[in-house]
Amino acid sequence: MEAVGSWELAQRWADALDGVVAPTLNRSQIEDMLATLGTGLIEAARGGEDPDIARRSARMLVAANYRDSAAVSRTVRILCHDLVDAAADGPDDPSLPLIRERAIELAADFAAGFTAALRSAALAEQEATLAAVLAAAREAEHRRALSEARFEAVFDGALVGIGTVDMTGHVVNCNATLATMLGQTPETMPGRTVADILGPQNLNQAFQELQRMVAGESESFRTETEHRHPDGRITYIDLSMSAVRDADNGIEFLIGVAVDVTQRKLLADRLWRDANHDALTGLPNRPHLFNRLADAASPIGVCYLDLDGFKEINDLWGHRIGDRVLRVVADRMRETVAAQGALAARIGGDEFLVLAENCVDEAQVRALADELLAELTRPLEVDGHVLAVGVSIGTAYFDELPHAVDDLVHTADSAMYRNKNDTRRDPAR
Repeated sequence: MEAVGSWELAQRWADALDGVVAPTLNRSQIEDMLATLGTGLIEAARGGEDPDIARRSARMLVAANYRDSAAVSRTVRILCHDLVDAAADGPDDPSLPLIRERAIELAADFAAGFTAALRSAALAEQEATLAAVLAAAREAEHRRALSEARFEAVFDGALVGIGTVDMTGHVVNCNATLATMLGQTPETMPGRTVADILGPQNLNQAFQELQRMVAGESESFRTETEHRHPDGRITYIDLSMSAVRDADNGIEFLIGVAVDVTQRKLLADRLWRDANHDALTGLPNRPHLFNRLADAASPIGVCYLDLDGFKEINDLWGHRIGDRVLRVVADRMRETVAAQGALAARIGGDEFLVLAENCVDEAQVRALADELLAELTRPLEVDGHVLAVGVSIGTAYFDELPHAVDDLVHTADSAMYRNKNDTRRDPAR
């Protein structure tokens, strides 16, 4: 493993981001920024105490106009591979496994920070648009001839949806962007009630807030709402509504600004899933499991599993077959625990953990372990090879959550090793 410094890491990072967007900085400025961030990330991978470095890196990339999802996937690869090279002291560094784990956590934090930074940027742009529209609308009361033309230009040309509603709940007018979001046209909306346009399937919290404004009970609101189209397609809309008052301080009409955030939400959902699920098996990963454990509803039961003889399968048939075996094991585990309302997670290598919340008693946990043992030790066929894996399972039952989640996992892990000789099955190849 060739040693990698923060400057070389920055150059690799800049190369990976090249062509994603047209950034606001030139290449030299980008490398300087990434070198500074790289120094902090290397220190964090070595165990440094800067918990915000990954999220700060995401915010700085978004600020430099890296707003495409490709910036996330390319950066995650840099953090999971090149950052490890930079932080480790060669391939024999005893802290290499820990550095890899920290790098994965940094990548997950970066993905979450990137989503949050994108949302903040979009909300800032939306706020600026709403402020411009409101300012133009208020000025129209005093300088109608000039400001009406300005208002119409902002209204019709805006890339966000804009509409006005009178105090009876009828649409006064809207621009083409808003009409398209709602599956309508600018000609079919004026004069109709908001309830009629949305349809009964979309009379949600946003509509209830609008009714409060029409009744004079509130001045404004902001929410993210789901809009279901007649063809079943769903879009997600970030909506802001405000009251516009006349010279006598009475509410003259309501104005709304809407932004279609469907792609952003889908990206956020995908990033969340990637950060919280194992890439090979699709099961929840260790960080997701620990977050779930911290808020689990007690009493809880835990089953700690590892596969006996899995190393031999890898050695004899290769890692490709081994990966297929892990996927089959994960699928069987997922189906087995689903009926119990439990959660199965892969916590590393051939080790898995099952969490069951609101358990009745220890017998329920042992019964679940017996079901898992019976299901996972059935022979399986992979690429024409009939294989079997052995499984060792340890169980633990807790009336109340321990103060430290690690104590819970350690208890189940210890039980698994105590029971290993009783639950082991030799794999047949």
